Amino acid sequence: MTGGLGGLAKSTELRQRVIFVIFALLIFRLGSFITLPGIDPSVMKVLFDQQRGSILDMFNMFSGGALSRMSIFALGVMPYISASIIMQMMTHVYSPLIQLRKEGERGRKKITKYTRYFTVLLAFMQSAGVVNALQNQNTANTILVIEPGTLFLMIGIITLVTGTMFLVWLGEQITQRGIGNGISLIIFSGIVAEIPRALATTFELGRTGALSVSAILMIFILL
Repeated sequence: MTGGLGGLAKSTELRQRVIFVIFALLIFRLGSFITLPGIDPSVMKVLFDQQRGSILDMFNMFSGGALSRMSIFALGVMPYISASIIMQMMTHVYSPLIQLRKEGERGRKKITKYTRYFTVLLAFMQSAGVVNALQNQNTANTILVIEPGTLFLMIGIITLVTGTMFLVWLGEQITQRGIGNGISLIIFSGIVAEIPRALATTFELGRTGALSVSAILMIFILL
């Protein structure tokens, strides 16, 4: 009887964790459709379509299409991933961090805190570059940024940095209250969300003859 109740409790907890993960990922997907204030979405779509197949397209895949829509989650969690990798490397070459790594849980918490600070710095630098590049896209015939200027720069940078840090927080909540590694699940869900578009593009290239049947088969094998 006790075993049955224990199994029921575990089943209920598992269901709650799964529901929480689904809810968190839905928030991520909804946020990826909220466009950065001051941006014309239709112009952004045209400009990004011209970059298909470039390195930007790959980053767009990791962000779940948020970059192509220039949403509040356009940077995704990539600044955090970069900060984590750099900090992990530094814990093997920088003496103060080496010492922290040897202090166990206490040291790990400090390294995590420093990683968050570094994430904010990287996100600020990246968002500043992105927002400035968006303003430079304005021409006589193309108005991407409706009202360019200092105010747009400030709003854009704050929004993108906040979006990244929110995703980092959301990933941590998934790790603690859901199932698996939250950051990995956010990246995974973004890639999965882009698969239908990637498949449609592949089949269209095959239909027009831009890709041979053997090339398409090889792509599916690699996937």
